[in-house]
Amino acid sequence: MSISAAKLPHTPDTEAGHESAHGYITDKDRYLARVKRIEGQARGIHRMIEEEQYCIDILTQISALNAALRGVAMGLLDDHMKHCVLDAAQLDGEAAEAKFKEVSDAIARFVRS
Repeated sequence: MSISAAKLPHTPDTEAGHESAHGYITDKDRYLARVKRIEGQARGIHRMIEEEQYCIDILTQISALNAALRGVAMGLLDDHMKHCVLDAAQLDGEAAEAKFKEVSDAIARFVRS
């Protein structure tokens, strides 16, 4: 696998006949349920603003929404490291280097937000 292909987050590992699903696949339903709740929280914030509710109450809900998103992100990051990065490290150095850079860049983006 080329380094550029390894950097694509949606590209499965195919080197040496190794095809793997995304690391979160075993928890896909749980992630979908969490995202559905997050969507509901965002709609609730929208409704609160439309109804001109108290600023602090809206900010409290925004804080809860941010925490929920961080929870999903941390779970996905953990799954990615346990599955995708570990698989790449076991295959070869070039694939491992690409996956380590990919996860390092993802962490950097996450901590900047």
